[in-house]
Amino acid sequence: MILRVLIADDQEMVRTGLRMMLEAPPDIDVIGEATDGAQAVSMARALRPDVCLLDIRMPGIDGIEATRQLAGPDEADPLAVVVITTFDLDEYIYGALRAGARGFLLKDASAALVVDAVRAAAAGDAVISPAITARLLDRFAAGADADRPLISPTTPLTAKEEEVLLAVAKGSTNAEIADQLYVSISTVKSHVNALLTKLGVRNRVELAIWAHQSGRT
Repeated sequence: MILRVLIADDQEMVRTGLRMMLEAPPDIDVIGEATDGAQAVSMARALRPDVCLLDIRMPGIDGIEATRQLAGPDEADPLAVVVITTFDLDEYIYGALRAGARGFLLKDASAALVVDAVRAAAAGDAVISPAITARLLDRFAAGADADRPLISPTTPLTAKEEEVLLAVAKGSTNAEIADQLYVSISTVKSHVNALLTKLGVRNRVELAIWAHQSGRT
């Protein structure tokens, strides 16, 4: 399966570099490049890429607002978005994740990490740059708690769901969790979906935040 990716960045050199990284492996095809947020939203809605790779700082509509329009909670058919930026600033991280991004990378990320983030986002996983420290996740969790109280599970989590939750909170992908727990990837996906339903959250990032808020990590 070829993953179709849309890149959005106002700097041509950056777009060229990202295209080269992403098209090096045979399973990724960059189907378009946008120079600002409005163009990114328009192109993404028309082309329906598997993953949108968006810069945060762009003219007009920035990457966070573009993410919200493409992947936010009000979107009936959200797209997978990975945000990439030069700036390791808390408000950018919080804004991107709350807007619905499945990943957050810094522009000094290795080509391998960028490719992994795109593949993970397409598979429903989330990848956050290792440069984004546990301190930031802790602060994000505190901010999320201020906006929304911790939700109790609709039914108790099973022992296996607890294991999957902890693995998700550590940033493991479905494939890594399957290897760790000696189960199939489809089984992991079933557990993740059950966790999303029980905890009333939208994505793996929010699962990780819930795990932090509940004292499990």
